[in-house]
Amino acid sequence: MPDIFVNYRTGDEEGAATLVERELSRRFGNERVFRASKSIDPGHRFPQELITAVRRSSVLLAVIGPRWAEARSADGRRALDDPADWTRREILEAMESGALVIPVLVNKATRLDRRALPAEMQELADYQYRRLDFRDTEADLSGLADELADLVPQLGAADTARKTESDQQQAADRPGDRRGEFRGTSLQAREVKQRQRGGIGNLNGDFSGTFISDPQAPVHTGDGDQYNAPRFSGDNTGVNYTGGDNSSTVHQRFERRRRAAEEGE
Repeated sequence: MPDIFVNYRTGDEEGAATLVERELSRRFGNERVFRASKSIDPGHRFPQELITAVRRSSVLLAVIGPRWAEARSADGRRALDDPADWTRREILEAMESGALVIPVLVNKATRLDRRALPAEMQELADYQYRRLDFRDTEADLSGLADELADLVPQLGAADTARKTESDQQQAADRPGDRRGEFRGTSLQAREVKQRQRGGIGNLNGDFSGTFISDPQAPVHTGDGDQYNAPRFSGDNTGVNYTGGDNSSTVHQRFERRRRAAEEGE
């Protein structure tokens, strides 16, 4: 059964009632939001379905447009004064059942005046209302749904928008997949573009390891020994030696070149 009952008057902002119902159904689930023309199946008894839905709902949203209070019944009198008027009956039923009743004022509809309401309904003017302006429909509907999720626990638990936000936050907080032992820097990215020498080009997808742009000298990032033959000015020569996995001592050996005259001796 529904948690939200959308109450409206035929001929007064029916389109707004549909917008409200569709957005709340999207957020909380179709079965949790009742609107008569959508929720009553063919062949079912209209009066019983309406009364049952109102009594079982936690919230009634009274969608009120500029013609809501002045609408006329078939006999010409004001509809709100007719005990058989369904808009009136649904609101009174919600009040009696203890449901949360929220007037939703559409566009230029003014706040309800107690003096303009039947005695049985004057309390409706005291309830805090929310406004739906077609110039800011998305924000107003989103705000209404957020408030309902806060007010009614079962709606908060069913709110797909909050579930999506929670899933996204958990994904953002979850560390990347690191399997096994590795040394160096791990970088995860969808696309990394780096200008460099050496012809590697663009790196796409996920990768790990140490990435060095535009190296100016021999670089060793893996296991094994490394021998570098640096250039020195003058007549010195030598070798840099890095042993094992880069964790050993760097050994340097320098020798003076024999002069050509000495080598010829």
